[in-house]
Amino acid sequence: MQHDALKLIAQYYQRFNARDWPGFLDLLCDDVHHDINQGGCEIGKETFAIFLKRMDRCYSEQIVDLSITANAEGTRAAAEFVVLGTYQGSDDGLPPACGQKYRLPAGAFFAIRDGKVARISNYYNLQDWLRQVGS
Repeated sequence: MQHDALKLIAQYYQRFNARDWPGFLDLLCDDVHHDINQGGCEIGKETFAIFLKRMDRCYSEQIVDLSITANAEGTRAAAEFVVLGTYQGSDDGLPPACGQKYRLPAGAFFAIRDGKVARISNYYNLQDWLRQVGS
């Protein structure tokens, strides 16, 4: 079970890096809970797909230095990583985008149900990101 959770989260980030959004969304439960860093909670795969479209428009990101852990039951997992990104399109409420590059340590926590991601909670230092993009 732990092995399956580790494999699922590895696939999650592989598909993210490949920008394989249909394959990425296939890894999520229909009622996935997405806890946005320093924001609210969005529920549902369709809502997550809308979030991904905005992210794809505003940011070009790759996940590197990935480390994944999971509990023995395979119901929870965590990932620590670095986001290498380019801020390519202005996002609402954030500074204007002009191709700024950033390198941001981050982490994520997952709940897993029936072999799919049921909850994803992402965390990073927003102030660090704002400094890097020149707010």
